[in-house]
Amino acid sequence: MAANESTPAARRPGTLDDVPGWFPALDQMLFDWLLDRQQSAGMRGDLLEVGVYMGKSAIFLGRRLQPGERYTVCDLFEGDAPDDANRAESQKSYGSLTRRAFEENYLSFHAELPRVLHGPSSIVPDEVAPRSCRFVHVDASHLYEHVYGDIGAAQDLLVPDGIVVLDDFRSEHTPGVAIAAWEAVLSRGLRPICLSTQKLYGTWGDPKPVQDDLLEMVRARTDCRLSVQQAAGHRIIRLKSKGTQAPPFPPSRYANAIPAQPASPDAPAPNPARPTAPRSRARKLAADLLPPVVTRAVRNSRRRTR
Repeated sequence: MAANESTPAARRPGTLDDVPGWFPALDQMLFDWLLDRQQSAGMRGDLLEVGVYMGKSAIFLGRRLQPGERYTVCDLFEGDAPDDANRAESQKSYGSLTRRAFEENYLSFHAELPRVLHGPSSIVPDEVAPRSCRFVHVDASHLYEHVYGDIGAAQDLLVPDGIVVLDDFRSEHTPGVAIAAWEAVLSRGLRPICLSTQKLYGTWGDPKPVQDDLLEMVRARTDCRLSVQQAAGHRIIRLKSKGTQAPPFPPSRYANAIPAQPASPDAPAPNPARPTAPRSRARKLAADLLPPVVTRAVRNSRRRTR
């Protein structure tokens, strides 16, 4: 696909913040830190995002792909949903999403697209090899049955100590995600690493090493609130933004290419400034000597007689 030739320049994203979507600075910081840690530890594996919307987090993840790794994204886009409930959810929340919009946004920041699976998340297990991924971001349907399946797929696809991120695990409008996420913690072996305002970060490996490193990093920051609790045998690290700054992200190829909009040739010319007659010597003297109340009265009288 040619890069963005069909999108007017004024609508091309210049920065990551210009891409519509929900990817707070706190989660950008956590993604960046966790992916850095994996790379520093020599962990290898593919990346997967299930549910991309307009591409904001997908664009961010795509920059962390290492040589020899593969990046796959999956979304319904404008396709048919697998059931009536999913179809209603998609039409209500993502009616404007198209594959073309996602691809144009992505190609604003990257030279090539990831591998795109156009369909429901249930196709992922047949398209992505087991034990091939080191990082999986699940942000697709909010319906319990679909999230349950997405979590099971992530468990099968992750390499040992790989990380899954579950979006909207505690939003008031997504109880299905909350039930599926905590059910996975209580009965499917998922072990929380940390919680942000929107996302649950977890692993089916040992969370202690990454949690210890995370606590050390967060305690050295001043822009992140931290609390640690124990629940059902799990150490729960809760993080909340306190003005968290997103990590630097390169601008798009169009950041400096959006031309200033010229004035319309049909627009009326601005009215020239009305020349003001120079004050006479007598008027200057009167303004200096007369009381202000008298000066105002004289001026008002002159205006009424014009």
